[in-house]
Amino acid sequence: MSGTLNKVMLIGHLGDDVKMHYFDGGGCVGRFPLATNESYTNKATGEKVSQTEWHNIIVRNKAAEVCEKYIGKGDKIFIEGKLKTRKWQDQEGKDRYSTEIVVNEFTFLSGKGDVASQKTETPNSNHEVSDSEKEEDLPF
Repeated sequence: MSGTLNKVMLIGHLGDDVKMHYFDGGGCVGRFPLATNESYTNKATGEKVSQTEWHNIIVRNKAAEVCEKYIGKGDKIFIEGKLKTRKWQDQEGKDRYSTEIVVNEFTFLSGKGDVASQKTETPNSNHEVSDSEKEEDLPF
């Protein structure tokens, strides 16, 4: 063990439908924003305050296709993954950074049916096909 850990767990609602991008080699990536909410009461005023944090979610290959098919804007999901920061250049050539959560497991908590936990492909291993992916006609 390297002595470090990069792990994120979130429960939130999709801010939009899953946007898919397909590659020539057959792989694909799905992206969607995830909103998490925090509420508290301001002790000074007694007012209830709610704050929303937005997260950029990335899911790959078969898991991305499952997400696109079974969840959409407003649906609730549990995700587990790792933080990844990308560097890119804007139209003016300035360096920009985006922090994303690359998902390796998820569970739908609402949507077009209750779907069991899914595992996604990790960069250094073969895709593990879960029991629900082996089914040709998914039971939901």
